Parts: sequence; C-alpha cells; structure tokens
Amino acid sequence: MFAARIEKLHRFMQEQKLDAVLITSPKHVYYLTGFFTDPHERFLGLVIPAQGEPSLIVPALDREAAAAASDIQRIYTHTDVQNPYVVLKDTLPTGLQALGIEKSHMTVERFEAMSAFVTAARFVDVEEPLREMRLIKSQDEVARMKHAIQLVEDALRESLKKVKPGVTEMEIVAELEYQMKRLGAEGPSFSTMVLAGEKSALPHGNPGSRAVQQGELLLFDLGVEADGYVSDITRTFAVGEVDGKLREIYEIVLAANEAAIAAIKPGVTFAHLDKTARDVISAKGYGEYFMHRLGHGLGMDVHEYPSVHGENQEVLRPGMVFTIEPGIYLPGLGGVRIEDNVLVTETGVEVLTRFPKEWTVIG
Repeated sequence: MFAARIEKLHRFMQEQKLDAVLITSPKHVYYLTGFFTDPHERFLGLVIPAQGEPSLIVPALDREAAAAASDIQRIYTHTDVQNPYVVLKDTLPTGLQALGIEKSHMTVERFEAMSAFVTAARFVDVEEPLREMRLIKSQDEVARMKHAIQLVEDALRESLKKVKPGVTEMEIVAELEYQMKRLGAEGPSFSTMVLAGEKSALPHGNPGSRAVQQGELLLFDLGVEADGYVSDITRTFAVGEVDGKLREIYEIVLAANEAAIAAIKPGVTFAHLDKTARDVISAKGYGEYFMHRLGHGLGMDVHEYPSVHGENQEVLRPGMVFTIEPGIYLPGLGGVRIEDNVLVTETGVEVLTRFPKEWTVIG
C-alpha cells in the first residue's frame, strides 16, 4: 500500500523533473510510510529521491518506533543538539536542481533554515498530487473511518444518558470526551461542540457554562480520531417540549439532508448537491438562515478536500468521502444542523453514519 503511494508520487516527480521530494507534514509522512509522530518543534522529514530508496529523518527518540511502523530501511536521526538540516543535506541527491516540498506546511522560518544547507534552482509544490491521492479512499481507509464513526456514535449514545436540565454544556463536553477515550479513540478530532438553546443558532459556537434547560434545542457536533482517521457527526435534540417553529426547522433540515444524500452518485457535481439541499430549505422560506457550505471532505483530517459548495463543479467519483450537513439557524431562538459522513460508491452512496436522525426528545 505505502509503496504504491510512493510510486504515484514518483510519476508526478517524473512529470515535473524533480530530483527529490521532501515531505515534512506528519500526516503525509504517515500516509506514505505508516509511521506517525508529532515531532513538535523537532524536524521530521521523508526524502523520496527520483532514483534510489527513500530516507526517513526522525528525532533520535523516535527511531525505534519509526523502524517498527514503517518499511523504510534508511532511517536517519538527529538529537536535540544537532542541526537536522545537516542530516537532510546528506540524504538528498548530489547536484540537486529541483526539490518538491509541501508549501503550505513549510514555514518561512524552516525554509530559511533549510536553505542554509540545501539549495535548489526550483522548489515545486507537491500538495496537489498528495491531495488527489487522498481524495479517493481505499477499502482500508474506509474501514478505519467506519471504526472512528462507530466510536463517536457510541460516545454520543452513552453521554446522552447524562443530559438533563441543569447540566452545563462543558460538563457534557467532558463526558463526551471521557467516553471517546474510554471506548478506544485517541481523542476528539476537533473541539467538541455542545450548544444549548439560543447558542445552537451559532454554527461555530463555543460551549461554556450555559446550563441546559427544558424547552430548548441541544446541538452536538463531535468527532474522534482513531487509527489515523477521523469522524465528524452533528445531531440536534429537543430537551422536553419545544417551540413549534424549532420542530418545523428540524424537519426541514432533515429533509434537506436526506435530499442531498439521495442525489449522491458518480458524475453529479458537488454544486448540485449543495443546490439540492439549499433548494429544500429556501422553498420553506429559510434560505437566508442556511449560511454555510453543505459539507467538506473527510479522511485523515476533519476538514480536507473537497469543499461541498455551490461553486464546486467537480464531479463525484467512487471512493470520495465527505460530509452532508445542512442547517438552519434562527438568532435568539435556536438552530438545527444534521451531519452525516458519506461514501460515494460505484452506483450511488453509502451513508457511513448510522446514528438515528428522527426528531428525538431527551432529558
């Protein structure tokens, strides 16, 4: 699997006439080798030459883990008192003219430090081929994502038992994140969001000391990371009996969610999916209250390519995984968002999230 991915990158290198590629993003090192570490301020690099074997440069404290997790034979290390760019220079081909780098990950500070030891006539961004490779998920990747989804749904199911009037948003967040790790997740894939009452009308609100009350909506947006892949699910619940308008917008958002999912199949565009959901909401008079894109790509990162919005004319292909998450947000009253993770198949769609979506009263 990893050798095949490196070979795909080799084809890009041939097209661009690159002498080597330097990968420094920890997740891309993981994607290409199977070894993951967060080096913090230390240097991590995967060198893929046009000719010869790849080299992995890791902090000395990670050597044993790198050797165990990856098939890379040439592993070089540096201690905290060594300059890693001296090591990097020794792993690169002689007469280097063109080097591929991840420009969005390479900071100016690191580029300047590297340039004191490594020079090239051209630096070429390799983000596009990596993005294209990550766009289509393998069966193994889908299986890992299903596992992450199962974990977050189980955590949500367990945590809902603790919801009652008087408990605060942050207390629910703490319970959710406890359950995530108890069930086997490495941790949340982003900041867990629990928003009560009028705060549920904030698409990116921050949970705090607000206590849950009877007669309001409670919105959960959460995900976990497990085995290198993530999940991202949103569900909205009623706490006791709520205003009829809140029940109305819930049913509209659910209809928009289901309409967009039903439209998924190879060959249609992301713009079409966005329009499908938006038309359902607009037809009921709430178009102005759905102010964000329909969804985003999902994989090793919780937000990755593609972006599911009304201007994206790229067509769906089997193996793509993304979210469908329409919403309606009424300031001062409350908001509803329902988010699923979906996989494009050869004939249509597989909805990876299974947590129930029907109107549910809790607490």
